Amino acid sequence: MTPVTKKVILVTDGDKYAREALELAAEKLGLFCLSQSSGNPSPLSGEAIVRLIHETPADPVLVMFDDSGFAGRGAGEQGMEYVARHPDIDVLGAIAVASKSGNHEWTRVDVSIDQTGELTEFGVDKEGLPDLEMGRIAGDTVYVLDQLSLPILVGIGDIGKMRGIDAVENDVPITTAAIRLILERSGYNQNPIMQKTD
Repeated sequence: MTPVTKKVILVTDGDKYAREALELAAEKLGLFCLSQSSGNPSPLSGEAIVRLIHETPADPVLVMFDDSGFAGRGAGEQGMEYVARHPDIDVLGAIAVASKSGNHEWTRVDVSIDQTGELTEFGVDKEGLPDLEMGRIAGDTVYVLDQLSLPILVGIGDIGKMRGIDAVENDVPITTAAIRLILERSGYNQNPIMQKTD
């Protein structure tokens, strides 16, 4: 029996705040958040994550990856690369999360969403404020994104935080906007069944 190809959105953050924000956004948008992929650093291998993705009852699936500041390809990036290159996984896009990375890792992004919810061609910092660099994000788990040829990369500030603007108590508007943008660009409707449009 041929495995079913699952649709996923990669997210380069996996701490408690990111997990809670993504769980809420998934509930709002009718998606599935793979909560087991959360951790700082990522606790699961790429192989284990792919198995769990295929056990989910619906897709697209939000999947978290986190290097916890590890220089180079840490556990998060290794897992993300494995998942993104897997033949039974269809990556719709990725959310590149800014952080105060001491390792100066960065990736190019197609667009960023600032803390007010506006699209910008500049990168954003951890607080979601527009950065000086055009089209790039600095973060802990972003280096490998440049090598994956993904359909769209959206840069945002620290998920579930941004000085409370993206907090669960405020309905995670920035995280939700980033996911919506990826879904729109990929041709999906925002409904519980997530049928692809013509």
